[in-house]
Amino acid sequence: MDSKEILPIHFNSYGLDGLDVLKANPIKAVEIIMNTYGNDVKKFVYTYLHNEADTDDVTQEVFVTVYLKLSTYKGKSSLKSWIYSIAANKCKDHLRGHRLRQSKLIERITRNSISSKLNEVPEEYLQSTIKEGLFEKVMELPIKYREVVILYYFKELSIKEISFILNEKEPTLQSRLSRSRSKLRELINEGGIILG
Repeated sequence: MDSKEILPIHFNSYGLDGLDVLKANPIKAVEIIMNTYGNDVKKFVYTYLHNEADTDDVTQEVFVTVYLKLSTYKGKSSLKSWIYSIAANKCKDHLRGHRLRQSKLIERITRNSISSKLNEVPEEYLQSTIKEGLFEKVMELPIKYREVVILYYFKELSIKEISFILNEKEPTLQSRLSRSRSKLRELINEGGIILG
């Protein structure tokens, strides 16, 4: 795989092979990586932890690990997949450490205030509330189903990338995604989607 294809555009602007830039200046590389992926990684971590303080701590741990392990990155998967893999593992470690894995992690997603939504076009408001309601139902799924749904539908990663991130076989993930859809359908049929 050509490393220039898998690294953020910022690395290629140096006119060097992206992996060489990563290894030559890891501090600058992590700075660029944080600027490129920081917000997405934080959102991803939040979907596991449902707690702002823990999300901040684990996100910081993710980027410390990226810095410490940057020399081990070989470019066999996309940089984004490699970072998400680290993030998923850090989240699982955190949940295991606090024995939260067994309990349901249902907490409402922070929403924009109703007053700000009143300024939206009614159709856009309806679509956003349906999306929020659906996301809340996704958050009710057990973690092994939720992580696949979030990575596939919300982060728009391929089954191959998810396989790398979660260290699971592709057929296993395809089956889990199918079961996730069924479980999500059941949750929606049981309780509907709450609007607003």
